[in-house]
Amino acid sequence: MQPIIEIRKATNADYEQIWDIIHAVIQTGDTYIFSPSSSKEKMLAIWCAPGKHTYVALVNGKIAGTFVIADNQMDLGSHIANGAYMVAPSAAGNGLGKAMGEFSLKEARRIGYKAMQFNIVIKSNERAVQLWQKLGFKIIGEIPEAFDHQQNGLTNAYIMYQKL
Repeated sequence: MQPIIEIRKATNADYEQIWDIIHAVIQTGDTYIFSPSSSKEKMLAIWCAPGKHTYVALVNGKIAGTFVIADNQMDLGSHIANGAYMVAPSAAGNGLGKAMGEFSLKEARRIGYKAMQFNIVIKSNERAVQLWQKLGFKIIGEIPEAFDHQQNGLTNAYIMYQKL
């Protein structure tokens, strides 16, 4: 049976559960630039900052994922969105990432963005790279040794883009 996925804007009441997801994801040091030792205060200040559109994804009524949409650059570059996505490890593999990605593309269009760009998708994160490609993103650049992977050392990263 397919899980029931609901996506909505995050509220202050969601912050503890958002932190739980962020903490679990960054602990591995293999998919996000944030230090595994980053504090709750630091991460919530980044993830839920003013000017960002922060969302939660619920699976069968429980928060299991979170993502943000924000300007990729300020001022004259603000027409391109950036996005960041995290799924609780316990919810991986049930289509939540795809659901959040599809929702975020529609939402970015609705907000008025003309394109979406990811500035650093870790090349070894094949699951994410494949998902973004399935959702229409193209690799437009590769940055050598852009990420200090906790197991593999310096690892390349992709810049991915999709016109909306």
